[in-house]
Amino acid sequence: MASVNKVIVLGNLGRDPELRYTPSGAAVCNVSIATTRNWKSKDSGERQEETEWHRVVFYDRLAEIAGEYLKKGRPVYVEGRLKTRKWQDKDGKDNYTTEIIAEQMQLLGGRDEGGSGGGGYNRGHDDDHGGAPAPRPQRPQAAPRQAPAPKPASSFDDMDDDIPF
Repeated sequence: MASVNKVIVLGNLGRDPELRYTPSGAAVCNVSIATTRNWKSKDSGERQEETEWHRVVFYDRLAEIAGEYLKKGRPVYVEGRLKTRKWQDKDGKDNYTTEIIAEQMQLLGGRDEGGSGGGGYNRGHDDDHGGAPAPRPQRPQAAPRQAPAPKPASSFDDMDDDIPF
């Protein structure tokens, strides 16, 4: 039987991206994206809200682009896959973290939100990267400007955006 591991997240960055480089020079960028679900309570009729935080990891050129263009509070669309990794804390206790490994990214918002808006980027390949990220002394060159992606048929402008930052 075939299987699918695909995640789509549309939300706002909770903090500025953390861009690092592995010892082999591969870029790794970590971000945290907030999504918010709104509904009315059946009991009281009051509006309810639930914010969920998602850890997202970008690799290679997509990581460099994310590190350069994404900023805290900026809306972003990400497609990727879920990956759970195991790690040990300082006491030797096993911990598990589930992350979204980004494969595509769409920058949202206009110029007033810190970017050109609408730039779409693909990862280009699907291999895993290992090793602990280490700082790299040189800053990467600026990402080439790409033409804005066509505007989607439906607009998200009318959605409530009550993210707490």
